[in-house]
Amino acid sequence: MGAGAGAAVELEAGGRTVRLSSPGKVYFPERGYTKLDVARYFLAVAPGITRALHDRPTTLQRFPEGVDGESFFQKRAPKNLPGWIPTARIEFPSGRSADEICPTEPAAVLWAANLGCLTFHPWPVRRDATDHPDELRIDLDPQPGTGFADAVRAAHELHAFLSEQGLRGWPKTSGGRGLHVFVPIEPRWTFTEVRRCAIAVGHELERRMPGRVTTAWWKEERGERIFVDYNQTARDRTIASAYSVRPRPHAPVSAPLRWEELDDVAPDDFDLATMPVRYAEVGDVHAEMADRPHRLDGLLDLADRYERDHGPGDMPYPPDYPKMPGEPKRVQPSRAKRESP
Repeated sequence: MGAGAGAAVELEAGGRTVRLSSPGKVYFPERGYTKLDVARYFLAVAPGITRALHDRPTTLQRFPEGVDGESFFQKRAPKNLPGWIPTARIEFPSGRSADEICPTEPAAVLWAANLGCLTFHPWPVRRDATDHPDELRIDLDPQPGTGFADAVRAAHELHAFLSEQGLRGWPKTSGGRGLHVFVPIEPRWTFTEVRRCAIAVGHELERRMPGRVTTAWWKEERGERIFVDYNQTARDRTIASAYSVRPRPHAPVSAPLRWEELDDVAPDDFDLATMPVRYAEVGDVHAEMADRPHRLDGLLDLADRYERDHGPGDMPYPPDYPKMPGEPKRVQPSRAKRESP
């Protein structure tokens, strides 16, 4: 079908009617999936993705011409936002602010899908407490030479460590080769404190899995290891939500998992066609995630001990951040050596 083929259709979601324009527009040429297929997918997993996004300021990753076309991230709520979709004012590291949408019902997901949104990037906060994360998010990112199986091994060690700390993590595929583990927490700590906890978790995994895990920010220092991307917990850094569709040719999705499933699955198991079948069979396996938020005292103590043993100081922040207190020079190590006298 042509890019704009097909008359608009109306879909029902949670008691609301959402208009879907150009339903026959092909979004995934390799598989032939259309805009309507994407919308129907989101309807099939509606309670799950609504739970993952509920009341969270959310950035939309939009692909209005499909995965082979241009894409962009939309942080600010558009002017044509329906009045029934709430927003929240969020503050960026630069000091600027924006009003982002906060989906609270399935119709909001469909409304965004009509704009070409495939991947939802929710903040780890709710709209009533935007400076205090309620999730500690741990990103296990395979580096060149490693893969999903290596991320699984790191996730098992992470699971053991979290259990020792009295914390429960909830794993999901990234939609690529990696894994994400979310720990629900009480919204009482700042972004800086939560980031310190992510760094402490990364250092502990490095200690337990030498040569297999790294927190090295600079790619040239990571080697063939799983990178614990601690900066995904920095303000204005987000991780694709559970059930989001990822912009790859085979239309993979970010799939919530049970810990006991990790050794028996592969990222390609979960896509636009298979996830609705799984959801119909098992439902949202992360439905109870927010029921028991945890405290971070133990991880903050661990961070304190690490700093006492290794000296004070911070880890590098992303390049678009203002210089942060205690942060080392934001210079690639090989370049720093060349420039040193």
